[in-house]
Amino acid sequence: MVNKDVVIVSAPNIAGERFMKLLKQRQIPFAAIVNNSAEYKRIAALGAEHIIVVNTTKEDSWLIPQIEVGKVFLFEKSLSLCCRYVQICRSWTSKPIYVITGSYNPRNVYKGLGVEYVIHSNAHDYAFLITDDLISKT
Repeated sequence: MVNKDVVIVSAPNIAGERFMKLLKQRQIPFAAIVNNSAEYKRIAALGAEHIIVVNTTKEDSWLIPQIEVGKVFLFEKSLSLCCRYVQICRSWTSKPIYVITGSYNPRNVYKGLGVEYVIHSNAHDYAFLITDDLISKT
């Protein structure tokens, strides 16, 4: 059985970048989500093949991408931007959303928006997030 879901990743920091590289190394399909051209260029330079650009201020522009959206991994740099990404991505999938943060923002903020897992950590290795259900089975 082949997993056709595409993982969505917001990678505004080193931890997110390393997670994207890990997904790429393990050949797990993913798309990065960005909200401006500078972020687009930075993520494209890291080798992301699929980048979803969203206008976080215009809710009517949050169209479901033309991919099967699976799990979502949002690496927090800004509480407000991460919350906006949660709102956007929650409408795209019923699969779990993970927020990975080094801050101690209240997890209830994220939980109230529909996040299943809030991971507080300053580590830079998140290989443990790659579970068997993400790996394509041929």
